[in-house]
Amino acid sequence: MPTGGSQEPTSDDDRPGTSSRKADEPREKCGVVGIALEDRSAARPLYYSLYALQHRGQESAGIVTHDGFQQHSHVEMGLVGDAFEPADLETLAGSVGIGHVRYPTAGSVNSCCAQPFSVSFKSGSLGLSHNGNLVNAGEIREELAANGHAFTSDGDTEVIAHELARNLLNNDLVRAVRQTMNRVHGSYSLTIAHDDTMLGVRDPKGNRPLCIGKLTDGYMLASESAAIDTLDGELVRDVKPGELVILKPDGTGFETYQLIKPTSTAHCFFEHVYFARPDSVIDEELVYEVRRRLGRQLWEESGIESDVVMPVPDSGRAFASGYAAASAETTVDGEPRSSEASGVEFAEGLMKNRYVGRTFIMPTQDEREQAVRLKLNPIKSTVEGRSVTIIDDSIVRGTTSTQLVELVRDAGAEEVHLRIGAPQILAPCYFGIDMATRDELIAAGRTQEEICELIGADSLSYLSVDAVADALNASRANLCLGCVTGEYPYDVDGEATDREVSRPVSREPADDWVSPEVRSLDGVLVTADGPHVLVTPNRTGHPLCQTIVSIPMRIHWEKSPNISSLPIQCGLRLARLWAEASPISDEHSRVSPGKPTVGVICG
Repeated sequence: MPTGGSQEPTSDDDRPGTSSRKADEPREKCGVVGIALEDRSAARPLYYSLYALQHRGQESAGIVTHDGFQQHSHVEMGLVGDAFEPADLETLAGSVGIGHVRYPTAGSVNSCCAQPFSVSFKSGSLGLSHNGNLVNAGEIREELAANGHAFTSDGDTEVIAHELARNLLNNDLVRAVRQTMNRVHGSYSLTIAHDDTMLGVRDPKGNRPLCIGKLTDGYMLASESAAIDTLDGELVRDVKPGELVILKPDGTGFETYQLIKPTSTAHCFFEHVYFARPDSVIDEELVYEVRRRLGRQLWEESGIESDVVMPVPDSGRAFASGYAAASAETTVDGEPRSSEASGVEFAEGLMKNRYVGRTFIMPTQDEREQAVRLKLNPIKSTVEGRSVTIIDDSIVRGTTSTQLVELVRDAGAEEVHLRIGAPQILAPCYFGIDMATRDELIAAGRTQEEICELIGADSLSYLSVDAVADALNASRANLCLGCVTGEYPYDVDGEATDREVSRPVSREPADDWVSPEVRSLDGVLVTADGPHVLVTPNRTGHPLCQTIVSIPMRIHWEKSPNISSLPIQCGLRLARLWAEASPISDEHSRVSPGKPTVGVICG
């Protein structure tokens, strides 16, 4: 799948080693975690955290740690329990580290795209775990490749790692992260190990979750609070959109920097509908309670007086519970129900076989049609001779829904009604969810009545977008609704946006103040010291050096928008340089003291 803004989600059929049956449900991309402890190894806590996040990715798992001297890494394909042996954890020395579980939506399914992604460079080592998707990764990759960066994978995580490494060459950690955030465009929650410093970053729209946890002897960051609970920790809070969190290497605390202040957010509502564990707290909302509220909204908008309501396990369970509870309080007309009436009965009518994985191979069409019977089996006493309402979280392609309706009818149901705890999925997701293309989406270009007829249900209703926003206690303007409206909060090639937004077109200028350091350029050395720079030719006869200055000179650069950046980052740039009144030596200088000149520096 391409990494640029024109990507389309890849189907299971295109993935080596996966099922030939296309999934009829959205798939989460990844889970990330980072830990800094006071005085014990981080490897096992990271390992247990990845187990808690296994639902977010099953293709690969990995851990990167740092012992204060060097980085250690173990990344393998497969589930967490298959990727690590006890001996592997023993090799991951250090009290600081990051972890990752992956389901790919950008990049191939192979070990080169598994994470955390590690890279060593002049300023140290980096390990990076990424949940989300960039829409301008292709542009940045081309720019980096043109400047000599070599890539080992086709994923967007490596692009972020290279961009951050480039910025760390010339900046401190905080400024390097800010420059990286100003360059990349799309969805990301990151945990990063820079030598023995662990940090977390959430994109300015907060599309993917990330939270902070306190342990008895340290702190951690994770995609979901369930990972913090697994380590008997305490949820501190969510990482704010646009925020950088740096865990102290000794595990005694953390620092935060609001690097970008967002004007609005774009939280993914599907985290609450489907992806996250029901026991997780995301953006201050317990996922289980949100799903129950969504179920109550379903009853209020489209309830039907059937004999029984039953969930599609597992995510439909909280929806159905809320639906049944609301039905006990009011009728479908919104009138209070009498004390003698009990509403619609809640019952478990479908049992799930948890040992049929998504990589089960079904080579023929007949076998693919049997897939739902391998995974779900109806309880006949619940459905036989009764009108049944089935609650599911979403419908993507419609294949599973069609087979479910047929399955329940075959078990003896007189009527089968379908209620969905999300709006119709009309468009693909570009931000870290593996969702079908428009051609494969059953709701794309069809009315609700047409979908109902295709599925074979007696009735079908989806939840409205406004009901989702109400259940989340959020405004529509602060949610990512691209898959249900076709309008996106990021600038995606060929797609409409739901707000004023544009992707970066060039690298962000450097800060107005440059920290003291020495930078090597093509032909010159620049020693930065506050607002002054010392430009020294280091290649005899280089024409660009001679264009600027032929001998060492202290130059003051004016802090105005057109020249706020010293042109030492990359490419050819113009800068208005002002010679200080008393340069180090000016008898041979081509720049007159106190007068402006325009120079070109080749980075």
